[in-house]
Amino acid sequence: MPSDKSIESVTQIPGIYAAHATNGAAGTGCTVICCPSGATGGVDVRGGAPATRETDLLRPEETVDVLHAVVLSGGSAYGLAAACGVAEELERRGVGLDVGVAKVPIVSGACLFDLACGCPSVRPTAEDGRAACVAALDGDGAPLARGNVGAGAGCTVGKLAGPERAMKSGLGEDVERAGELVCGAVAAVNACGDVLDPDTGEKIAGVRTPDGSAIADTVEVLLGGYAKMPLARTNTTISCVVTNARLTKAQATKVAQMSADAYAHAISPTHTTNDGDTVFVMATGEVEAPVDVVGALATRALGRAIADGAHQAVGAYGYPAAADL
Repeated sequence: MPSDKSIESVTQIPGIYAAHATNGAAGTGCTVICCPSGATGGVDVRGGAPATRETDLLRPEETVDVLHAVVLSGGSAYGLAAACGVAEELERRGVGLDVGVAKVPIVSGACLFDLACGCPSVRPTAEDGRAACVAALDGDGAPLARGNVGAGAGCTVGKLAGPERAMKSGLGEDVERAGELVCGAVAAVNACGDVLDPDTGEKIAGVRTPDGSAIADTVEVLLGGYAKMPLARTNTTISCVVTNARLTKAQATKVAQMSADAYAHAISPTHTTNDGDTVFVMATGEVEAPVDVVGALATRALGRAIADGAHQAVGAYGYPAAADL
């Protein structure tokens, strides 16, 4: 079925709330996707250097089967603190898993390395996570801002030939629909490699030629022996897929695994030892649909969200964006 674009953002999927906290001066921030009524969660971690929270809990064999929020954050491992603020705000609002003596919000998250942008000593805090959560839950449901915002504030791509040939990227989003089934994706694109249009294969952003005037090819740079990454484990594309499908935890995990193919469609190379690539899934349970259909639609949405992250970025911190070339 053709895609119906009447739903433009994950914030328009019933039961889903999302917003950012952004520190533009420091080049960092966080993005929170909430489902106060609880979603079925899944996760797939492909990269070699992840910084994550509560991913083990999302395994199909674990007993907790509800997820209240996903936090995508900058700040490297320090950014995991943002999820604590989200959990505290959700608890304050009475959202969480009832354990008898308290309600415990189930908040998963992943971080990316953006310390090379802006101010490396400033990272998302618990207060930033709380602020983003408040903005999400008390907001008007407007489409999520994209580009140099939230977890995308300090994103860069094409870093294998050094920072002088890298480019600015950001946070992207896409929503796809097949009948009543909706799959949306939010992606903070901080890849080691190049970003491609998944529909055409055209390069959008990545490692630049030595004169900086055009996009080269990260794979060719790698194979040619010119890679000179100054720091290992400084990349990661982190994403959240939101769907109104009714899924079990095992099915949500399979959708996350299928969605990870979008990284291969839109990033080259991907899942390297220097990336911490992670995909979360939140399923709200409103529509019955075959798992393979959900996975295929989610893969399309995530691939286009990754491309959107490169398209929406604005040049900053000395890094040019796609629009600057």
